Amino acid sequence: MRYSEQRYSRHTLASSTRYVRSFAGTPNYLWAIEATSPLRGHIGNVNVYVEKRNRVAEVGLLIGDRSMWGQGLGREAWTAACDFLLNTAHLRKVTASTLSENLGMIGIMRATGMSDDGRRVRHVLVDGAEVDLVHAALFRDALRKTRNGP
Repeated sequence: MRYSEQRYSRHTLASSTRYVRSFAGTPNYLWAIEATSPLRGHIGNVNVYVEKRNRVAEVGLLIGDRSMWGQGLGREAWTAACDFLLNTAHLRKVTASTLSENLGMIGIMRATGMSDDGRRVRHVLVDGAEVDLVHAALFRDALRKTRNGP
């Protein structure tokens, strides 16, 4: 949560229920990430905000269960979400943003073939330090390339 804007909020069952319900009737998506081996259940979420006119989606990822970090589950969920958005939902571009200090998310973005899409220098404060906001993008042909090799 250190790198998420959610760090400023304390969530309750009621606020979480409102958030989940906010996706109903919209072009946006919210998927739960569940760990099955070992059986841990719900460990995080992928959220997607779709801009239909331009066929673009902004994707976010949160693995809240720290014990599951570094096991590739975020990358697996991210890749599945991007594949769905580009190939099934027929969007043309998937975008993401993260703080320059969030090396795990930057690793996922690079590993799935996302390319640099800009940087907001010293844009966010984290524990009083000014941190860059890094943007990345993925297009349909780049996703296929990373899955099938060059």
